[in-house]
Amino acid sequence: MPSIPGSSPRTPDVQVGPLDLAARVDEALAVQALAFGLSDEEVGVRRHIVLRHNLQPGCRALGATTADGRLVGFVYGLPNDRVHWWSTVVEPYLRVTGTDGWLDDSFVITELHVHPAFQARGIGRALITGLTDGAEQPRSILSAIDTESPARRMYRSLGYADLARQVHFPSAPTPYAVMGAPLPLRGAGTRGI
Repeated sequence: MPSIPGSSPRTPDVQVGPLDLAARVDEALAVQALAFGLSDEEVGVRRHIVLRHNLQPGCRALGATTADGRLVGFVYGLPNDRVHWWSTVVEPYLRVTGTDGWLDDSFVITELHVHPAFQARGIGRALITGLTDGAEQPRSILSAIDTESPARRMYRSLGYADLARQVHFPSAPTPYAVMGAPLPLRGAGTRGI
């Protein structure tokens, strides 16, 4: 798997490159389950969601693999559409803060997860910058658990800022923050690669 120029992780034996998400969905969800603490039931529900997203126009995915081909991280996203479920949930929160315009002409980061044993090595940064570098939209949006965490610090270091906080998704036990950043992200490679 070729590495994405300008977005190499600090772990030389891990390469970031295009990911056939449909073919490797179970591996990706195994990483997400470890990183996010998902139950088998939650993984089953998310499997259908990921496969449905994968069919959307403009959906793209990158994976981080070890030299022996083990998937240790992944990211995927797609151009945002206000009729998508995620947008319908976050739109009222963004309207209150006057930032609902971010739902238009944005590339949404749907999922980004790195295996816990491989975190804090620049892999998440390489994944998100590699994915957004190829986006045609002028900005990116995402949601993250609304707590101070390494993930939120990484997003901020890339230029993401809070657009709305204390966003409640149905069946999610903790609130989220919606964040947005202009593209290219800070520290990203050349757009369009």
